[in-house]
Amino acid sequence: MTGSKLYSLIALQNLNSDLLAIAAKICAGTRISNEDCLLLYEKAELGFLGMLANYVRTQKTGDVVFFNKNIHIEPSNICIHNCTFCSYSKPQGDPQSWEMSIEQMKEKIAQTSENSLTEVHIVGGVHPERKLDFYCELLSEIKALRPKIQIKAFTAVEIDYMAQQAGISYAETFEKLKHAGLDAMPGGGAEILDDNLRAKICSSKSNSATWLAIHQAAHESGVPTNATMLYGHIETFAQRVAHLSKLRDLQDVTHGFNAFIPLKYRKENNELALNSELPWIEDLRNFAIARLYLDNFDHIKAYWVALGKDLAQIALDFGVNDFDGTINDSTKIYSMAGAEESKPTLTEREMINLIHTAGRTAVERDSVYNHIHSYPHES
Repeated sequence: MTGSKLYSLIALQNLNSDLLAIAAKICAGTRISNEDCLLLYEKAELGFLGMLANYVRTQKTGDVVFFNKNIHIEPSNICIHNCTFCSYSKPQGDPQSWEMSIEQMKEKIAQTSENSLTEVHIVGGVHPERKLDFYCELLSEIKALRPKIQIKAFTAVEIDYMAQQAGISYAETFEKLKHAGLDAMPGGGAEILDDNLRAKICSSKSNSATWLAIHQAAHESGVPTNATMLYGHIETFAQRVAHLSKLRDLQDVTHGFNAFIPLKYRKENNELALNSELPWIEDLRNFAIARLYLDNFDHIKAYWVALGKDLAQIALDFGVNDFDGTINDSTKIYSMAGAEESKPTLTEREMINLIHTAGRTAVERDSVYNHIHSYPHES
């Protein structure tokens, strides 16, 4: 469908003039403003957003939905920070805390067959006693074990602590990590890039400017990254828009973000302890608005571990074109917060079937979106 045809269909609806003006911009391929984005959050209905987001997604990547074959390694959940929304981190000595040695992490990878794994995703708590050398050794040992595997590792918050402890710049930190085997970086730790809000939910964590500076340093060092937003807690729509604006502005400069991943707040076992979570309609609205506003991001990912398989599949009709990975029951971050997927695992065939059921072509990718294999949907 062309943009002009879509706009003609939308114009038949009984919409206010401001929403119609935003639709006209999107159908013409024109960037929407922060004010437009805020209005979408405040006023736009789900059907309207879905039509537009699906159109934009189709223009960017057609009917393709990406996935990869990955596992998560979480070296430790011991953390120097005590974020109120977090159900994962524990102090040293807590019965629910753990510390994996390099040998234990290597064994976890060795237990998987080579053809079932293309990416190792490594994130964990900011451990007070583990420094840059430990993580460089970990990367080197993994590459020695599986030379072809790609490693996507360490949030900006972890990188910040490594650089501080080593007394070197972010650029020098990335130089060492790249030399050891780092291929890409995840987007965690962003939460909401608003320091007034961060003072309430993650007061000791790296501030907004630091998170952005670390991702810029990664991009300038040749390390592509993802970006996230933790939504559905105490943030306002205006704070979401400001967060997205900071990401879009940096992407204009570096073009180093691969994907944007909205991460839903889950309420169990954390100090924030809200009484409820966002309804699924608001999850889908958030995905769609991200697709419409982040015009310089090719990929919007539905992290099915956080959402559940069914909702992640529905999100494919609201601007999403990435389903994340097979995981192999290797992460506890969301299960400890009460997510539906208490043992998150999908086989490659299950992943492909979920994508095909949504009427899309499944494409296995690597960590930086190179195509590995395509599985066309048979109508």
